[in-house]
Amino acid sequence: MKENQFETIKRIDDNGSEYWSSRDLAKELEYPDYRKFLNVIDKAKIACENSGQVINNHFVHMDEMVVIGSGAERSIETIYLSRYACYLIVQNSDPTKVVVAKGQTYFAIQTRRQEAADTLVEDNKRVFLREEMKKHNTSLMQAASMAGVESFAIFQNAGYKGLYGGLTMQDIHKRKKLSKSQQILDHMNSEELAANLFRATQTDAKIRRENIKGEGNANLAHFEVGQKVRNTIANIGGTMPENLPVVDSVGKAKTRIKKEEKKRLK
Repeated sequence: MKENQFETIKRIDDNGSEYWSSRDLAKELEYPDYRKFLNVIDKAKIACENSGQVINNHFVHMDEMVVIGSGAERSIETIYLSRYACYLIVQNSDPTKVVVAKGQTYFAIQTRRQEAADTLVEDNKRVFLREEMKKHNTSLMQAASMAGVESFAIFQNAGYKGLYGGLTMQDIHKRKKLSKSQQILDHMNSEELAANLFRATQTDAKIRRENIKGEGNANLAHFEVGQKVRNTIANIGGTMPENLPVVDSVGKAKTRIKKEEKKRLK
């Protein structure tokens, strides 16, 4: 058997994303009876759900047209599988088959590589957005100062309360189990950072555009912008920022990026 046999049956969709056909994978794993292979897929779906993943993101039921003996075509049901789905399937397949052992090795290695690549992408997003937050927070504080804000802590909390459903900075620290020395922004993933960046830039623009004056008015503007960003997240079915996971420090993300850059230079 070729070492890369599972790579050769990989497909690429119009968006450049990879996937595998359950029909192709069944043949490669030497399951002559596709119905028995469906039992393996069912076990993999359970494992997928138990791992906290959304099944439909990894197992997509489709109808494919295939050519039959007469040259005509007929529709057959198949399932388009992500790399992670394939990994779960081979983990639940007949371990006595040599090809299954090869599949377990292949998909385990490739899944780890993909996870590492995804982590690097997320790290780069976080580092970029965190630096943008620093710049725009400076600009926001300047706008707030010109508006007459004296208590910047209250002003910042107004924005957080709007975006986080009434939670103050202290509440967010407690909810996310961060220590007093840890900065909230340093432990946000890219999704949460992006929401806060939008809050900051739009509040900055609103204060300057509307020439808002008075500490109370500036605080209210910050709260209202935060609230509108929160409403937008709710309207598109997103996760509220207070419910997003806490991640390691942005400093560690920078370290991982530097290590990867050194590897590439070798």
